[in-house]
Amino acid sequence: MKDASTTHLVGEARITRVDETAFALAPDVLFPDWDAASGQDLEQHCSTTSLDLTNRRVSLKTHLWVVEINGLTIVVDTGIGNGKARPFSALFDKLDNPVLERFEAAGFRREQVDHVLLTHLHVDHVGWNTHWQNDRWTPVFPNATYVFSKRERDYFETPEGQPRRMAFEDSILPLIEAQQARVVSDEGEEIIDGIRFLPTPGHSIGHMAIEIRSQGQTALFSGDVMHSPLQVYRPQWIQLFALISRRHEHQDNRYSTMRRQLGPSCSPRTFRKRLAVRCMKAHAASNGTTWMARNEKRLRNETLRLGGCAI
Repeated sequence: MKDASTTHLVGEARITRVDETAFALAPDVLFPDWDAASGQDLEQHCSTTSLDLTNRRVSLKTHLWVVEINGLTIVVDTGIGNGKARPFSALFDKLDNPVLERFEAAGFRREQVDHVLLTHLHVDHVGWNTHWQNDRWTPVFPNATYVFSKRERDYFETPEGQPRRMAFEDSILPLIEAQQARVVSDEGEEIIDGIRFLPTPGHSIGHMAIEIRSQGQTALFSGDVMHSPLQVYRPQWIQLFALISRRHEHQDNRYSTMRRQLGPSCSPRTFRKRLAVRCMKAHAASNGTTWMARNEKRLRNETLRLGGCAI
């Protein structure tokens, strides 16, 4: 039976989180724009699950999202993976976590997965694409089509992409060789009825958010557009991991998904008050999801939660 705390319903879509690992960073490390005044303000809205100022920790997680919709089983992002050499980070290097056991315990079989959708190709989002079997990296989901940005794939062929090419070699190339890969153009596209890739470059060069619509409701898998619920209050903050250093460009890209939902006149100030989707974040430390409502009366009359933060 699925744990109710990790399962969400969006229309007819059932969305289950399968956890991989957890870690924490100091807030001023994760967010270069951090300051003490912001910390005190955010502490009023967020539980210690999301922000622990006493111990100077912003908790983060990696996990897989599993979506059941219209008879399909879809995985969104695949975490860090096991046994993969990542010498640039002890947090990611040669892990050994029982993720596939958790996947099965949640009621899923690897063979039943139809699609794996990847918001971007950083090492902590592609790891369980493959696992080591018969002396080689092979697809974890043998019957799935893996879908990702063409621009993300092509980045590994550039000089800038070479330092992280190991992720391509062990987690992307085996999918291509198995003829299980499909790429999405820079403009994004609807790959299945009601499921589409939305371009949100900034954190990485070809980052995509993934939108799922069902019965008038929307789930938005934001990847690393946001790392933490804190960014609902500070959407202009750039994470440590952002690829693009020019702040205004990253900020504009961060809001591109928001504007698709709310229209081009929506400003950062109205971000948390007007967005009306359930947002599935890749690294939120609590349940990784929230409802954010357009209706301001509803905001006044009930307490909404964003991964440990009231909005």
